[in-house]
Amino acid sequence: MITVRTLETRLLDRFAGRIGFLALALAYALLVLACLASLASEGELTLGRQPLANLVKTAGEFARPSFLDVWFGNPHLEYRSDDGTLLRVENRQEVELAYLAGLGRATWTTVRIATLGSLLGALLALPLSVLTARNLAAPRALAWPAKTILDVARSIHTLVFGLVLVGIVGLGPTAGILAIALHSMGTYGKLFAEAIESLDMAAIDAVRSVGAGPVQVFFNAVWPSVLPQFVSSHLYVWEFNIRDSTILGIIGAGGLGLLISEATSLFQWGRLATVLIVIVVLVAGFDAASRRIREALL
Repeated sequence: MITVRTLETRLLDRFAGRIGFLALALAYALLVLACLASLASEGELTLGRQPLANLVKTAGEFARPSFLDVWFGNPHLEYRSDDGTLLRVENRQEVELAYLAGLGRATWTTVRIATLGSLLGALLALPLSVLTARNLAAPRALAWPAKTILDVARSIHTLVFGLVLVGIVGLGPTAGILAIALHSMGTYGKLFAEAIESLDMAAIDAVRSVGAGPVQVFFNAVWPSVLPQFVSSHLYVWEFNIRDSTILGIIGAGGLGLLISEATSLFQWGRLATVLIVIVVLVAGFDAASRRIREALL
């Protein structure tokens, strides 16, 4: 039976919770206002000169992706100087077909970077997540360093890791794979640890009660229960890394990012549109496949 005192306590707790939420919302609003005010005072809230005209021009070029030249390109396109001198003649259909072949190779490189980087990150994060899961009560001498490693890995952006690793291992996909792995390790570690902490401790305590060691407890009580969540988390991070790895080529790690960098630096918006279409199709296809796999795990 609920007494008047209990009811008053609940009402006070609810009121205190709402006051706390309003205080956080107010702090957030003040932060947004501070950001806007500081940018306005520095003159940084500007859209530049003729933003509408630039938007229309860019949108028009995006509206015709370069891959259409494979069928509709000029087979005898002439390039002339200002005085009318013929500089060269090219077949746009053949040029764009060759570009699409390179785009296919870059897409495969991006998929390899994301796949191997995600797998390596998951493998590195697994032992660290076991150490940081509070319900497994790992020794503090091991738990705190593991948590620190995961926090640091999660707080440093993939591009920062990539910039450092390009200087260490050189240009190419290896730097991209390691950059994806190091950043993903932090995310995997957090997701894996939370999955372990959500377990029912009864099964773990039952295995411990028969004298099982930490390794036996993990493989007999923890691993079978968290495996579906681990797979779901892996698919989620893998999908994110497909998107993330598309920009690593900007820093020399290979893949679609290199083509994005080339297209933007040369203002080739038609080719950039083609690359972006490939990225959207790639991510959408992977999202549909991972959704099917997650549904099969339920």
